[in-house]
Amino acid sequence: MGDRTKIEWCDHTFNPWIGCQKVSPGCDNCYAEALTNRYGWTTWGPHGERKRTSTVNWKKPLQWAKGTHSYRPRVFCASLADVFDNRVPVEWRYDLFDLIAATPQLDWLLLTKRPENLVRMFPTSKWDNIWLGTTAEDQQHFDRRYPLIREVRVPVHFISYEPAIGPLSNLWGKPEWLICGGESGPRARFMDPAWARDVRDQCREAGIAFFMKQMTGKKPIPDDLMVRQFPKGATG
Repeated sequence: MGDRTKIEWCDHTFNPWIGCQKVSPGCDNCYAEALTNRYGWTTWGPHGERKRTSTVNWKKPLQWAKGTHSYRPRVFCASLADVFDNRVPVEWRYDLFDLIAATPQLDWLLLTKRPENLVRMFPTSKWDNIWLGTTAEDQQHFDRRYPLIREVRVPVHFISYEPAIGPLSNLWGKPEWLICGGESGPRARFMDPAWARDVRDQCREAGIAFFMKQMTGKKPIPDDLMVRQFPKGATG
């Protein structure tokens, strides 16, 4: 639920709770739903329960923050949920932001498919240790979601172009970071490598950090696409 991770662009994952529901085509083959169903953690979907994780799990970020690092550890929150889900009790979200405030040594990566909820769910204070991202599986979802995160006062705004299920040919607005990835799993939809190359080139021209996470089905990444950058000032 919250420890070292195999996700290449962060150091830890932390799930304050588990449970979500599908909101767009990028969710169709949701890995978090598959894991939750396999292990029986909770019931997925609009009427499913959002299950808070253990007290022991909630203490882990405090331990990570105490470690000795030559860089700022990055924490992806939440891989099995959405922080800005309507069905999450508001008190849980208050507790999460208290934890983020108590761990300024960590950079917290909050990735949402519900940026329309930020205006009423994201604390208005300025945050120096939150990177705020939204998923944009194609141009339509980039155009709708990105404007809703770009005005929030955080040091890094990022786009998760994963799973890439359509081209993203106009990367306007200049987020600080973009993660690109094809879908995996038995029903993975094909990501045309030309889409990834086009986005890579747009990032290069605009000065946006580009991170190529994976190809469809986790096939080998071509040498020209093996670019794994982080936003300016980020280390690790």
